[in-house]
Amino acid sequence: MSAFLSVATVTTVGLACKAFLNSGLSTIQVNGLQILRDALDGRNRDPNRGVLTVCNHISTLDDPVTWGILPAHYYLSSRTTRWALGASDIMFTNPVFSTFFSLGQTLETFRGKGIYQDAVDTAILKLDQGQWVHLYGEGKVNQPKDYRRDKEGRVCIPIFKWGVGRILMETNVPPVVIPMWLTGFDQLMPEGRPFPNKYLPRIGARMSVTFGQPISADKLRESLVVSPNNSDVVSSATGRFEQLKGWLGDAVKAQYAATSRSQQELLASLVRQKITALIHREVENLGRSVSASLLKNPSSNS
Repeated sequence: MSAFLSVATVTTVGLACKAFLNSGLSTIQVNGLQILRDALDGRNRDPNRGVLTVCNHISTLDDPVTWGILPAHYYLSSRTTRWALGASDIMFTNPVFSTFFSLGQTLETFRGKGIYQDAVDTAILKLDQGQWVHLYGEGKVNQPKDYRRDKEGRVCIPIFKWGVGRILMETNVPPVVIPMWLTGFDQLMPEGRPFPNKYLPRIGARMSVTFGQPISADKLRESLVVSPNNSDVVSSATGRFEQLKGWLGDAVKAQYAATSRSQQELLASLVRQKITALIHREVENLGRSVSASLLKNPSSNS
């Protein structure tokens, strides 16, 4: 029964989002959707190799509205609909919301509990089962008007949470990792509006969804080479060297087995950070290729 209710929930929400995107109340441009489709329903899809999509997070309606771009029949199978991580203090605040979001393939995530919690463990398990997991690497909404600038004056999205690195390290085999970039969803649901407008989509938003080329496993393996310096400090709770597993976790244990325990914990954490930074860079570079405005005016998403 729960499987049926989950399919019904995902399908209803997906079709509602598709109807909204086709209503003329907003416009959306989709680039590279075939990349995701090839990963999800290709003939040679490995049943034990998951698909991981990662993108920027610019509004409270990024999910589920983004997935209105998918073919309708995708909503009928859990293998072609995403699993996502959702904040407990926003999505799971009462029994009705908890049931709805759970049926909608959202994993309850607790802010402040770090990367070793049930939601992250379950995300790894879903990928090992060949499922599709979607991550908003920043862990919360950050609208372009609030983006920071680097030393060269370029606009940058906030750093990603280290859970991204843990998930990629500890799957049994490398998942298909696809960077994504969203624009215009902040026009659909701008932050900071007064009640009741803060809960209402704004008509006329111009949005886009772009899928980048998958990130190769070889590029991820390059993260195994790290060089700690005297300023790097990590606790054993952060490193957890002995608990590492998966295609990259096992490689880290093998590569640094001869080092001291304290160094092992530090190195494990640094590899995780390096993987997270790589994914962040790939998403951000995709954003720059889509939106030249990212280099100039962070409030513009054209």
